[in-house]
Amino acid sequence: MAHTVPPLKDPSLFIEKCFVDGEWASAKSGEVFDIYDPSNGKLIGSCPDFNIADTERAIVAARAAFPLFRSTPVRERARMLRRWYQLMVENAEDIATLITWENGKPLADARGEATFAANFLEWFSEEASRVYGDTIPSSIPGNRVITIKEPVGVCAFITPWNFPAAMITRKLGPALAAGCTVVAKLAPETPFTANAIAELARRAGIPKGVINLLTTNKNVTQVGEILTTHPVIRKVSFTGSTPVGKLLMKQASSTVKKVSWELGGNAPFIVFDDADIEGAVTGAITSKFRSSGQTCVCANRIYVQKGIYVKFARKFAEKVKAFKVGPGFQDGVTHGPLIHSRAVDKVHQHVKDAQSKGAVVVIGGKKANELGESFYYPTVLTNMTGNMRLAREETFGPVAGLFSFETEKEVVELANCSDVGLAAYFYASDVRRVMRVAEALEVGMVGVNTGLIADVASPFGGIKESGFGREGSKYGIDEFLHVKTITYGGI
Repeated sequence: MAHTVPPLKDPSLFIEKCFVDGEWASAKSGEVFDIYDPSNGKLIGSCPDFNIADTERAIVAARAAFPLFRSTPVRERARMLRRWYQLMVENAEDIATLITWENGKPLADARGEATFAANFLEWFSEEASRVYGDTIPSSIPGNRVITIKEPVGVCAFITPWNFPAAMITRKLGPALAAGCTVVAKLAPETPFTANAIAELARRAGIPKGVINLLTTNKNVTQVGEILTTHPVIRKVSFTGSTPVGKLLMKQASSTVKKVSWELGGNAPFIVFDDADIEGAVTGAITSKFRSSGQTCVCANRIYVQKGIYVKFARKFAEKVKAFKVGPGFQDGVTHGPLIHSRAVDKVHQHVKDAQSKGAVVVIGGKKANELGESFYYPTVLTNMTGNMRLAREETFGPVAGLFSFETEKEVVELANCSDVGLAAYFYASDVRRVMRVAEALEVGMVGVNTGLIADVASPFGGIKESGFGREGSKYGIDEFLHVKTITYGGI
């Protein structure tokens, strides 16, 4: 079946501009950049190439909108989010189409992301009215102490390309629920999904200036710097790589902004010999190959206990052999392209490095050039060792490296031997081992006997060089609030 993009049910959701102060705007310079379909390299469309002056225009709009929006009754903000959620549900198929078109993931995965993205708006519509303060007994006679929570102010977001719908709503939902206004820089690879979501926000009655979305390509560094240093912006939330996060954190320190970073991972996936092997294989497939391995929480190092290593590797490879690689809109495709050819090159370098140091390619291990320059065959490697790049670096692609281990103590030390600590997974039956290992792993999130940990109700975030702060869950709204103490005297 040929690779064809289904027409949008609502063509007006395909928008080649930026959203500033409630209007669809071009760059003052008139400059644009092009966005291409990763499946075939064909042009999808173009978006404005914003510069510093354009970005400041968006910041001014967010600052102007903040006083009124923060004082909007919380139930009204909740209703806005709920209307927005409903529009997301009604237009989910178009959102999914845009995700697959510009990101490349299979349409079934994109539909799942569209639902996931909408659910953040629903969740935070419910959390908006649960921002509670405290009454605190005072140690000074005649004084009364209370706390209230207030929105931090204008927020800046910098979002990635791998989940173009869910990553923006996971930030926008709590920010608006708290009463903040936003300026967000979209990933230049995937701007159209977020633009459609912003249009639905406009239709839901979100006031002008509350949400401002901008795109840029050649001015990424300058725009990132103004978002992290501008005195009007009080909070920065960034999802992306650890090196870029470190740079942005240094810039944000110039005005001591409130920040939350969701950075890179190198997730260990451990299978103990008392595990349900069939369940562990399924969980490892889910964790490793979701979005062709282009998620920050996907399994990067798969550790299997020596006694079951051969059996696990055989069953795991059998599952991978059943994958169908191709364009995301093609029937039966389970895994689409990587985001661009540079990502393919990095993945292939990791495979070649592992082979040069003794790893064995069980399946895959090569570029799928006959499909296009952005495709790579899902790969399983055995005989992995700790001196390989894949053991130390985040591959961000469809490569599963299987390491052997002997003892619990050994594998916990191996799992924790990383500068990052976002997610970890393990399969085991012994309840005592489950408790020990879950507590010993140095990460922000642990999946026990599951390969899927993403849930709007679950706090998402890491420790060490994977960042700090939490998204989603009841904790997510706290990232956009200050606690103010009010002391009454002479009572």
